[in-house]
Amino acid sequence: MNWSTLSWCASDNPKGEELLQLGRFPRVRLGHLPTPLEPMTRLSDRLGGPRLWIKRDDCTGLATGGNKTRKLEYLVADALKQGADTLITLGALQSNHARQTAAAAAKAGLKCVLVLEERVSQPTEAYRHNGNILLDRLLGATLNYVPRDTPMADAGARAAEEVRRSGGKPYLIPAGGSNAIGALGYVGCAVEMIQQAADLGLRIDRVVHATGSSGTQAGLVAGFDGVRSGVRVLGITVGRPRAVQEKNVADLLDETWAHLGLKGAAPRDNIEVNDQYFGEAYGVPTSAMKEAVQLVAETESLLLDPVYSGKAMSGLIDLVRKGAFGKDENIVFVHTGGQAGLFAYEPAFAA
Repeated sequence: MNWSTLSWCASDNPKGEELLQLGRFPRVRLGHLPTPLEPMTRLSDRLGGPRLWIKRDDCTGLATGGNKTRKLEYLVADALKQGADTLITLGALQSNHARQTAAAAAKAGLKCVLVLEERVSQPTEAYRHNGNILLDRLLGATLNYVPRDTPMADAGARAAEEVRRSGGKPYLIPAGGSNAIGALGYVGCAVEMIQQAADLGLRIDRVVHATGSSGTQAGLVAGFDGVRSGVRVLGITVGRPRAVQEKNVADLLDETWAHLGLKGAAPRDNIEVNDQYFGEAYGVPTSAMKEAVQLVAETESLLLDPVYSGKAMSGLIDLVRKGAFGKDENIVFVHTGGQAGLFAYEPAFAA
């Protein structure tokens, strides 16, 4: 497959970062950016089209990398601006975001408290002790475990109060780093992809990614629509029904649009979520996820994770097989990282 002759038409303004003025927001450089934008030629050939590409946000650094690194560049900068000495964040036991927050704290010389919910029923010993949990400990974070269905905002507030009582100054980061500050990271990623595509002579028709806490999707939509690129975004949800997830994305898009100072209301017509691929529940493996992880590994030497990118890729593969995309379309899959989670889910793959 020869893709060198593709024409660029997704944006007339590759200087999107200047238009959005991202440079006026405080930022601490934590990531290995820009991350590569690469063709998945063998996977595309195996599936019979369309032209599949991958945005390698598993290569952002910070203790095996992942998408949260981009958000943390802005969140850590805000924490330092406020004089905080301790980062606190929330997530499931095997949270990729928690691990990257612990890494960012270590890099910035801050303390870190992780409030981790035992969200997955009947976890294995590997899930409890390997993968991201192992890395959290190596990175020096304090781990607070809470039972399933704990009100996490309340648990985070309690952790912050404990830091204050001990004389510290906490900075509470929401789950997934998903607020208007964190979403700036994926506004920047959208601009980065537009510039890379222009350099490659590539027309991006659609961007597909795993959507969970909403910050990645809201940031991408704000970035692509903010520079009027015409690039469509599809989020494949890893644990929530479509209507709930689309509302969450829309709410955060409004906040991000306002934070950027863009005129008018944020457009809603580029918010699209598919909820057909997360299976029984968040964090519970599916046979389609395992097939997707195996297929991408053996065709592209790429490792996906079992909770986010694996399930999102299973959705993309199924949609390709169903003919949801034109054979000549260029689809970019955003790899959100999380490969460390494979070691926590080893029993699922062994079976």
